[in-house]
Amino acid sequence: MKKNNSIIFVLLASLIVCFVSPIVVIAAGPAVVNLGSAGNFVILSKTGISTTGATSIIGDIGVSPAEATYITGFGLILPALNAYSTSSLVTGKVYAPGYAVPTPANLTTAVSNMETAYTDGAGRTNPTATELGAGNIGGMTLAPGLYKWGTGVTIPTDVTLSGNTNDIWIFQIAQNLNISSATKIILSGGAKASNVFWIVAGQTTIGTTAVFNGNILDQTAIILNTGATLNGRALAQTAVTLDSNVVTVQAIYNPVVPVVVVVPLVNTTVSGTSNTSENLLENQTLTSQQQQSYNQLISLGVNPSIALNAINLITPTTSVSGISTSASYFGQQVGLINANLGEGVRNNDVKTLQEFLIAENKGPAAQALTSHGTTTYFGFLTKLALVEFQKSVGINPSVGYFGPTTRAYINAH
Repeated sequence: MKKNNSIIFVLLASLIVCFVSPIVVIAAGPAVVNLGSAGNFVILSKTGISTTGATSIIGDIGVSPAEATYITGFGLILPALNAYSTSSLVTGKVYAPGYAVPTPANLTTAVSNMETAYTDGAGRTNPTATELGAGNIGGMTLAPGLYKWGTGVTIPTDVTLSGNTNDIWIFQIAQNLNISSATKIILSGGAKASNVFWIVAGQTTIGTTAVFNGNILDQTAIILNTGATLNGRALAQTAVTLDSNVVTVQAIYNPVVPVVVVVPLVNTTVSGTSNTSENLLENQTLTSQQQQSYNQLISLGVNPSIALNAINLITPTTSVSGISTSASYFGQQVGLINANLGEGVRNNDVKTLQEFLIAENKGPAAQALTSHGTTTYFGFLTKLALVEFQKSVGINPSVGYFGPTTRAYINAH
């Protein structure tokens, strides 16, 4: 009898655990590749980074053991005894050996972590598929998993990676990786570029105006041809070559409209926190206008918590009447801005950009910016309004960064 009671107790305990324990979402695909401190860089190279044309990089870049002289085309500015340099093409910092401590040691560690990550990714076993498409994966939709080729891989037409935000893809490529011009790696279902790892033994070549998603760990070189976009990281054990490219770890190319999350209208309050000088209001009940604006921001792909913060700045009486000058006038002024603008920048060019976004009035983010008023600071609200504008006119990637692509569009229109 005691034995039966024990069995019943164990069964009941198991049922209780099933009902009260948190639900754990298990990621599909292999375990993530740990980049270590190499993950702090959007571009990291052992032998050099070069660019021509109007490249825009969002994030830090670095070389080691090659010196700063092997970072070419960036017009580096290095204050005396500084640990990093800056460039008008980089929204971030530029690191090289020979800069002030702790940069040399940090770069040595980052490069070592990059090599370890490559070895890890290349050594994974039990692949989901081998020699898929005989090395041609154009037009395919790939689920999370480990894919292995003993040859090179070509991508002549769009490829879709379909999975959720926790899923992992690893591609082991024994020779070269080539993606054709105007071709895209598309992420769907919530898949994240940061969870995609291209482990390439040969050279990676991204074609003209192609859009590539994921972290590239290459044992040799990475080449981005004119106008190509990389949403991820370029981590090369030789050189990285750029030509009028956009490189960022912040964006994903996802043409699928996200599912709209509806916030209840009744007794809904939102507590925001102020993390930039564009202060947020707190503890406001959502109006019907705010509800609609929230849904619109979500449809743009805005993070829900950021969207909630943004709509707190919108009141039912918000309008764009405060800007009486035409959008075309501000467009002409914005077209004259030579510098690239991103989060954290503070100057009069930012105010001109804000005036243009308000005058364009593409949606709730622009209205929120109107309610807040123009400043000289590029904060999260300015970024949201710029994302909104970029998406409305078809600029890809729509990352909320003012660089060559957006400047060229405004000048052309």
